[in-house]
Amino acid sequence: MITTKQRAFLRGLGNALEPVVQVGKDGLNENLITSVQLLLQARELIKIKVLKNCELSAREVADNLSSMLNADVVQVIGAIIILYKKSTKKNFKHIELP
Repeated sequence: MITTKQRAFLRGLGNALEPVVQVGKDGLNENLITSVQLLLQARELIKIKVLKNCELSAREVADNLSSMLNADVVQVIGAIIILYKKSTKKNFKHIELP
């Protein structure tokens, strides 16, 4: 669980990111969940775009992904989600939270 100060810091970092995953009409399938998990291990902070043809709302997608992957939802604005999860990789430059 991250604090509000940490969340604000991560929101600032997340604004400069481009979406790396798009959730479409298939919704949350196994391939999407696996790719998000791998991206979180590689980057720690990712941006996800929920397309208009997705049956779930962006908030529902964010809540489902965060519970499945044990990640923190940093921000949900419109169709954009920012997720954070500390990587368990060694020799990795982690994001230093305040």
